Amino acid sequence: MIRWMYDARTRHDLADCLSGALLVGAWSARPMADRAGRAVRPRPWWTLPLVRAVLSAYPRPPLDRPRELARFVDRVLAALPARDGDGPPPRPRHWEVPAPAMGRRPWPVPEIASLGELARFLELSDGELAWFADLRSLERTARDERLRHYRYGTFARPGRPVRVIERPKHRLKEIQRRVLHGILDWIPAHDAAHGFTRGRSVRSHAGAHAGRHVVIRLDLRDFFASVGAGRVYGILRSAGYPESVAHTLTGLVTNAVPAGFWQSLPRPTDPDQIAAHHHLGRQLATPHLPQGAPSSPALANLAAFRLDRRLTGLAERLECSYTRYADDLTFSGSVGLVGQAALLRRAAADIARAEGFAVNDGKSTLATRAGRQRVCGVVVNEHPNVARDEYDRLRAILHNAILHGPQSQNRAGVEDFRAHLLGRIAWVAALNPGRGEKLHREFAAVRW
Repeated sequence: MIRWMYDARTRHDLADCLSGALLVGAWSARPMADRAGRAVRPRPWWTLPLVRAVLSAYPRPPLDRPRELARFVDRVLAALPARDGDGPPPRPRHWEVPAPAMGRRPWPVPEIASLGELARFLELSDGELAWFADLRSLERTARDERLRHYRYGTFARPGRPVRVIERPKHRLKEIQRRVLHGILDWIPAHDAAHGFTRGRSVRSHAGAHAGRHVVIRLDLRDFFASVGAGRVYGILRSAGYPESVAHTLTGLVTNAVPAGFWQSLPRPTDPDQIAAHHHLGRQLATPHLPQGAPSSPALANLAAFRLDRRLTGLAERLECSYTRYADDLTFSGSVGLVGQAALLRRAAADIARAEGFAVNDGKSTLATRAGRQRVCGVVVNEHPNVARDEYDRLRAILHNAILHGPQSQNRAGVEDFRAHLLGRIAWVAALNPGRGEKLHREFAAVRW
């Protein structure tokens, strides 16, 4: 019967000590074995075999991932059988702290090799960085709202669990914006992603499906909550950031909803919604992308890169087009796509599930040219356009505002009604400049 040399705790301590010793000098067998032998006492017989195993797995020193190296050393030690005559296990004697370094950078993100550099990049003290990153998940248990980094609210969704809005407080929001524009903007989303991506928009998303015989739309359930901290960490590691920096950045842009807030929400009475409610609660209880943080849309796009790549491949095989705007998946094609719609839905749902997302079957739609085809509120039967009834309602509001004054039309009590109307007119103008020009003329006749 094989007796293993060390117990788990002993291996863990040795691996932490040895990984530091291996990383602080020349990356070749004899110097590494010497450093490993000096780091622990008594010097074990297995230092050179250990070093050879490390060099086989890591041709270059993994200065960006010392924790990963420690786990590898632990596995090597775990495979060592005990030998007759072995004395007590060696103990860590000398701990080295290797200087961290960036890994391979596939994109031109700024170099941030240590937590000190990250604090300076974000213009924070070391203590502030630790506080806002909340790596101990204190937000989850904090009862005093003043100790929380987020404010919470809900948005009712008919036939579905409530949507939880997590709004970061001012200081954290500014930090997340710096992460967004200083780091995430340098990492490209997939070409199929049109939401929250520079140079693309609802119009470009809808325009990709204009004039097609059939348009099929699918919806991803709980899009932001589906992206957990592990996936965010993977994105940042892929960008080249060392483990400690990626871990802290992940803490800054993810959140776990306080248990007390979730428990205060009413439980759905519809049996069909109870399971969905509990599923959402489990997602929100663990660190995830908060809906309301400025960094979340960009990170959600990056987390969906493989989803977009695989759905693009599916669309190519079915000879149709695919784009995504946030959680809205849209496919369009010729008349033959009608007969393949069921296959497309099943395949897309399977791909989404494999990539950590879920399709909401209740919001799947298919529209042919015979009816109104809409993509994110844009009519695409011939070209991207605003719906006629929407345009008519806005024109009627402006006409009545001219006759009776603008406040007579502000029935919803919008705080800045003038800016609200200008925004709606700008949306129409972006889709149909001719209609936009008419609305601007009527707006100019309103007496504010």
